[in-house]
Amino acid sequence: MTTYEIILSAGLAAVLAGGVAWALARRGGGRPDPLLGELAGRLAQMAETQAAQQAMLAERMQAQERALAKAMDERLAEVSRRVGENLTVSAEKTSATLHDLRERLAVIDAAQKNLTELSTQVVGLQDILSNKQARGAFGEVQLHDIVAAALPAEAYAFQAVLSNGRRADCLLNLPNPPGPIAIDAKFPLDGYQALRDAADDAARKLAARRFADDVGKHIKDIADRYIIAGETAESALMFLPSEAVYAELHANFRAVVEDSYRSRVWIVSPTTLMATLNTVRAVLKDVQMRKQAGRIQKEVGSLLADVGRLDDRLKKLFTHINQAHGDIAPVQTSMDKIASRAERIEAVQLGAPDAPEIAHRPPEAPPRAED
Repeated sequence: MTTYEIILSAGLAAVLAGGVAWALARRGGGRPDPLLGELAGRLAQMAETQAAQQAMLAERMQAQERALAKAMDERLAEVSRRVGENLTVSAEKTSATLHDLRERLAVIDAAQKNLTELSTQVVGLQDILSNKQARGAFGEVQLHDIVAAALPAEAYAFQAVLSNGRRADCLLNLPNPPGPIAIDAKFPLDGYQALRDAADDAARKLAARRFADDVGKHIKDIADRYIIAGETAESALMFLPSEAVYAELHANFRAVVEDSYRSRVWIVSPTTLMATLNTVRAVLKDVQMRKQAGRIQKEVGSLLADVGRLDDRLKKLFTHINQAHGDIAPVQTSMDKIASRAERIEAVQLGAPDAPEIAHRPPEAPPRAED
C-alpha cells in the first residue's frame, strides 16, 4: 500500500467519525452528548492508530519491495552473466564446429575432385579398351612393366624379330635348354564382355562360343608364329592383362585351357606371369653360376699352387733361421769370454799393489780357433 492510500484511509476514518458525531447531534436535538464526544474521540484515536499502523506497514512493504527489487536485480545480473557465459561458450563451440565443418567440406571437395578425375580416367580407360589397337597397346605396356621389374635388362628383348619375320612382344633370352621363350599379349575383351552382359541362356551360349573361339584363335596364332624349332623354346606364353578374363577362362572353359596345353602355349595373367618370371630369374642365376664354375675351379687350383710355393719358401726360410741361430751361438760364447777378460783386466788395474803377482803369473794360452 502506498502513502497516498494510507492517507486516504485515515481521512475516511475521520470523515466517518465526523459523520457519526453529526448524526448523534441531530439525534440529540443539538445538545452536546458526552457519549457522542467520547465516541468521536475513540474514532479519532482509532483513525490515528490505523494511520500509524498503515504507515508502518507501508514502510515495511516498501523495504520488502526494495529488498525484492535488489534481489531481482542481483538475480537478473547473475542470469545475465550466466547467459553471457553460455553464449560465449556456445559461440566458441559453434565456431569450432564450423571450422571442422569447413575442413570436412574441404576434404569432401577434394574427394569429389578425385572422384571426378577417376571417373574421367575410367571413361578414358573404357575408350582405350573399346579400341582393339589401343587395347593391344595397353596389354603390351603392362607386359613391359612386369618384365622390366622382374628381370635384368640382358635377360629379355621387346619387339624381337624372329627368323620367320614375326615380331614377338617380348622374348626371354634363356639358354638351351629350353631356349628363348616368346611372350605375346592378347586381350579378348569383346567376347568376355558379351559373356558378362548376356541376358539369357541363349545369349550366354553364343557369347561363350565367341569367347572360346577368340581365345582358341590366339592360341593357334602364337603356336604357329612364336614356336620355331631350333630357334626358340618348345613353348610360348600368352599374356592376358586381366585377372578377371584369366579367372573366367580357367573356371568355365577347361577345354580351351587343355587345348593351350596341347599347343604348348601357357596362358598367364599378371600375377602368374610375375611368378613365372621369378622362376626364370632363378634359372638365369643358376646358369651364370655354372658358367663361372670352371673359372672358379681354375682360380682355386692357382691358389693351391701359390699356397704350395709359399710352404716351400717358408721351409727354406726356417732352415736359414736355424743355421743363423747355430752361427750366433759361438759368437755369443766369444763375446762372453771377451767380457770376462775385460772384467779381469779392469780388476787388475784397480788393484795396483798386486801388480807384481801378475807379472810372475804365467801367460794364458791363446784362445782356440773354435772360441
